[in-house]
Amino acid sequence: MPAKVPTAQPEFAMTAKDLIAHDITPLSFAQTGKEAFHLLNDHHLKHLPVVDEGRLVGIISEAEIFNHKLYEPIGAYDFTMARRFAVRDGEHVLEVIKVMGDHRLTIIPVLDSEGFYLGVITQNDLLRFFSATASFTQPGAVLVLEMERRDYSMATIARFVEENDCKILCTFVTSTHESETLEVTLKLNT
Repeated sequence: MPAKVPTAQPEFAMTAKDLIAHDITPLSFAQTGKEAFHLLNDHHLKHLPVVDEGRLVGIISEAEIFNHKLYEPIGAYDFTMARRFAVRDGEHVLEVIKVMGDHRLTIIPVLDSEGFYLGVITQNDLLRFFSATASFTQPGAVLVLEMERRDYSMATIARFVEENDCKILCTFVTSTHESETLEVTLKLNT
């Protein structure tokens, strides 16, 4: 039997580990608020992770840095109430977006299965990821449908689109919890 040829990696990935920004180093306890502030400015961020011995200690914000003396070491900050939101390296990109959005973060730390810090994903990384996907780069049209929740059926919508010689490249369904209507946005190939 011939040897099995490894399959090529996809051009873009759908898990957290593949979106890590390797140019953003976490803060250590020894660094000062001033150094943290410069890193925030350099990377155009509002949050930075603090890591000690490979473990995430917390996420500090620009505002928290300014609540301390700029020459004070990060280790002197009180981390008992620090935000420790993170995603695991194998989590899907949609979960990454949810956690970042729910907690209004500009970065989200990524941890391995043992809880060790691997890096961060930034909002810009997520935007670049989605802008590079085929559904956004392919020519086509955007169609927005508004309908009652009870009338929503993706199977019916897909059948109608495909019966008219089109393909759905991407879809988003949005609604508020209290609304009885949905907005279905379709990116079509024509």
